[in-house]
Amino acid sequence: MTDLWVFGVRGMGEVQPGDDPAALLLDALQRQGERFQDGDVLVVTQKIVSKAEGRLVDLQTVEPSQTAHELSAVSKRDPRQIEVALRETARVVRMERGVLISETAHGFICANAGVDASNLAGRDVVALLPIDPDGSARRIRSRVREDVGVEIAVIISDTFGRPWRNGQTNVAIGVAGLRPIHDYRGEPDSAGVVLVVTEIAVADELAAAGELAMGKLDRVPAAVIRGYSYERGDGHARELVRDRDLDMFR
Repeated sequence: MTDLWVFGVRGMGEVQPGDDPAALLLDALQRQGERFQDGDVLVVTQKIVSKAEGRLVDLQTVEPSQTAHELSAVSKRDPRQIEVALRETARVVRMERGVLISETAHGFICANAGVDASNLAGRDVVALLPIDPDGSARRIRSRVREDVGVEIAVIISDTFGRPWRNGQTNVAIGVAGLRPIHDYRGEPDSAGVVLVVTEIAVADELAAAGELAMGKLDRVPAAVIRGYSYERGDGHARELVRDRDLDMFR
């Protein structure tokens, strides 16, 4: 690997429930004068996948619980949105100062179970995480293979906070076509010292790189990373979730 090229996929327009995100991405890429090449990594924001899969909730249909109202009083957030987050929470990890840290059904630890109101057409609508982000990534990858005849990797990304650092970054919540972690354990470093703990979350690093070309306000819902030599294989985002016994923050 020498150089990496990261560029956004523009001009997809507003995604609607029932749309095929892979078809929309292929059309948008073609209009840019680009096409997928073998070995590309496609990073797709979770939001367009959730929209296409109908993972949307009209807040006008939500009746907040007492807990949601109590959290709302502290956080000054819409109690209906908090109620949706509580419903999407498999286990409450922490609930303090109006902040809800959830474990989702996928095993992800994140704020508000990934429920988000940004970049949506309606003010009273929130998006939920895809039910099976790995499956969503596999379907997009399969469609690209069928239409273009090349093998790419696909990452479904979302924005998560981190317990040790300020700021948020994009991480992989769904992967297809690549191993999400590169395990260096047992390999010697440049000085000949054998590494014993180093495992690099390459899928998260690629998700973060893709976000640099997408941004949060530019309506660029996907990015292509070209030139990265990843380990191909049937990976799963669950591999990026730390085992509970090793997680000091739960």
